[in-house]
Amino acid sequence: MVPLQRLIVFDLETTGLSPKNGDLVIEIGAVAIENDRLSDEFHSLVKIDKPIPWAARRVHGISNKMLAGQPPATHIFPEFHRFIDQSPLVAHNAAFDIRFLDHEFSRLGLTLDNPHHCTLKLSRRHYPHLSSHKLENLARHLLGPAVTKNLNLHRALDDARLTAKVWLTMMEQGKL
Repeated sequence: MVPLQRLIVFDLETTGLSPKNGDLVIEIGAVAIENDRLSDEFHSLVKIDKPIPWAARRVHGISNKMLAGQPPATHIFPEFHRFIDQSPLVAHNAAFDIRFLDHEFSRLGLTLDNPHHCTLKLSRRHYPHLSSHKLENLARHLLGPAVTKNLNLHRALDDARLTAKVWLTMMEQGKL
């Protein structure tokens, strides 16, 4: 694969599993890869006006108290839209993140036409022997067991950084 000039690897944390059921994005993390190197980053919590369910808090540890004083979606998503521009997007379980991002963008009259790639699908295709294709398991397989030691897994920016490292390693291995 020919290296792309700019690619955005991103992750979202949400209040649940479905934007159609009223679940919202509460954290965005993204890193840009330019000429096969990590460059810019984007990160923000997103203030919402509804309680975060216990099941979601248990996964990512984000509370409503942490969101107090953070910018609302009407500020963050246009800013993120400018950050990604027309760059291809990469996410682990991209269908989930793209569905939420598209929902949040469309609520604000923004479009999401960016092509996207999924490291989860690539993992299932190229490493079928893995017992789990969760991001942390794939990262440990590709990058070694210590790679997740100092990370806050299931927090958007750390997950985006880890996904970017996985993407770059897969690219080096000729898996893209």
